Amino acid sequence: MIAHLTGKLITKKANKALVDVAGVGYEVTIPVSTFYELGEIGSEVSLHVYTHVREDTLALYGFRTAREKTLFEKFLSVSGVGPKMAIAILSGLEPEDLIPALRSGDVALLTRIPGVGKKTAERLVLELREKLDEMAVSLGERLAVPAPTGGLEGVDGDVFSALVNLGYARPAAEAAVREVRRDDPQADFDALLRASLRILARKFFSSSERRS
Repeated sequence: MIAHLTGKLITKKANKALVDVAGVGYEVTIPVSTFYELGEIGSEVSLHVYTHVREDTLALYGFRTAREKTLFEKFLSVSGVGPKMAIAILSGLEPEDLIPALRSGDVALLTRIPGVGKKTAERLVLELREKLDEMAVSLGERLAVPAPTGGLEGVDGDVFSALVNLGYARPAAEAAVREVRRDDPQADFDALLRASLRILARKFFSSSERRS
C-alpha cells in the first residue's frame, strides 16, 4: 500500500497532480488546499498518500500535510461519505475553519461546501465532534473530468473547469470567474481560483440565509 510519495511534479490541477517517482508517474487526487502548496512544475514534491482500493479500482489521494490526510480518513469513517466527498469537504474549507465548524456543530457553514447537504453536515458533526479534540489542540500551535469551459479561454477556462469539477454549478462558476477577471485583469490561476471560490461561498451562504 502506498502511504507516501516523493518525486518530480509533472502536472498539477486544482484537484489532481501527476508525480514522477523514479520514472513511474503516479496520478494523485488532491484537495484544493494541497494544490495551493504545490511548487512549480518540475520541482520536487512530497505527499502523504491514502490508497483507496475497491474491487478492481485503485486510486491515490495525496495531501501536503499529515493533518489533511488524517481529516480525510476521519471523513471516510462517517456513514455515507466516500473519497470524492471527503476531498470536496477538504477543498471547501481550510482545516483552520473546518475543525472548529465540526466541533461547534456549525451546520450552516458546512453546508456551504458543494455536495454537502444538511443531513450529511449533521452526520459529520454527530460522528466527528468528539474525535477532533487532539487536532483542535494542534491547530492552536474524482479524478477530474475535463469540463466545458463555458466560453472562457486560457487560464479563465482552466479555473472554470476546476470549479465545475469541484461540484459548483456551471452558470455560477462562469459568473464568478468573469466577475473576478473583470475586477482583476492580471489575476493568475491561483489568484483567480481563490477569489472565485470566495465569491461562490459568499453567494451560497447569502442564498441559504434568504431561504431560512
